[in-house]
Amino acid sequence: MAADTQTGVLDTAWGQIPHSPQTTAGIGSFTRSRVERIISLVAGGFGSLILGVQAFLTALGSTDERPVWHEVLMISVFGSLAVMILACVIGRAVRVAAGAFALVYVLALVAWPIATAGIVPTTLDEPWIWYLVNLATLAAVLAFPFPLQIGWTILAPLLFGVVRMIQVGFNPDFLPAVGLDVSFALILGGVILTLGWLFRSVAVNVDETRARAVSSYAQAAAADAAEQERVAVAALMHDSVLAALIAAERASTPRERTLAATMAREALTRLANTEQDAHEGTDEPWDAAALAAEIGAAASELGVDVDVQREIEASAPTIPGRVARALTLAATQAVANALQHAGGAGLGVAVMAAGGRVRVEVHDAGEGFDLDAVPDDRLGIRASIVARVAAVGGHSDLETGPHGTVVRLTWQESPA
Repeated sequence: MAADTQTGVLDTAWGQIPHSPQTTAGIGSFTRSRVERIISLVAGGFGSLILGVQAFLTALGSTDERPVWHEVLMISVFGSLAVMILACVIGRAVRVAAGAFALVYVLALVAWPIATAGIVPTTLDEPWIWYLVNLATLAAVLAFPFPLQIGWTILAPLLFGVVRMIQVGFNPDFLPAVGLDVSFALILGGVILTLGWLFRSVAVNVDETRARAVSSYAQAAAADAAEQERVAVAALMHDSVLAALIAAERASTPRERTLAATMAREALTRLANTEQDAHEGTDEPWDAAALAAEIGAAASELGVDVDVQREIEASAPTIPGRVARALTLAATQAVANALQHAGGAGLGVAVMAAGGRVRVEVHDAGEGFDLDAVPDDRLGIRASIVARVAAVGGHSDLETGPHGTVVRLTWQESPA
């Protein structure tokens, strides 16, 4: 019981996993995409907002730049930063916005000596642009591949140190403070870079492990399905081949020999198709009219033309493909039995569908037989009809007597 429960749970779980190429790719990037979202939201959104507000408040009272340059730098730097923060919060165009801010900030650093030309700082305090150095590193982590991330982590602090010393005219009094600022920015930038690399590496490993697990289970499920299918095909081959051999052994008239040859040809065809991927075809639904047409075509292959009577209501249910094929094969076997044992006398087939139920009837006017007296090695009724229909949730009923035999195959649509 426990094994059955476990199997059922696994089958249910596997059924919930989509298997198209697109969704398979999604499985392989499930954790990575969420880690990227967390980094962009927490670091790129809220973290950048806090540091950005601090830098903005400092910039409002800045006297380091000349007036026109002050407005230009603030609009370009803080405007691109605001766009990056918005993109990180909403989760759209994060790479583009972050890459734009990283580039704008570096350009602002390059322009800093020009913007501050002629203005000598009066204190050792850092200018407002320094507060955004590590945000440029974070933007590079969000936008660029790993080699560029390393380059930006080193470039931004060093470039700030150079332009700051140019601003102060390489005054040695500023050297310790600038060196400390550059060192601090390099250390913090390295931490940001390392954390981003670490989280992404862990996410990639988790995704790869999940993908391997799903692939392994898929292979195991496919192997199990193939084994079950081999068992089913083996039973079908036994049924078809044995019936063909019995028919060939007992054939004494041209009609019986034709029937035996047809049965043998069908058995050989099924045997030739056993290594194909889709033995039973798809489970696309059939309508009752298609079922009737298929039974008529199968009877024609047996050498007899049967006018399949149809009583099909407009509200008749569609039939799953596997059920329709089972009903077709079972009805064909009933027709074959009528040809072999009753000579086809009074042979008729009817298909009725109404109210969620489908019924197929095959009748003949032969002498009938005693079902209990049929030897166990005769599988035409027990396996090819009764067991086959039962396997798809249907029911078989057999009435036989001196005035003929009626085989009824019934399938009821399951309630929703």
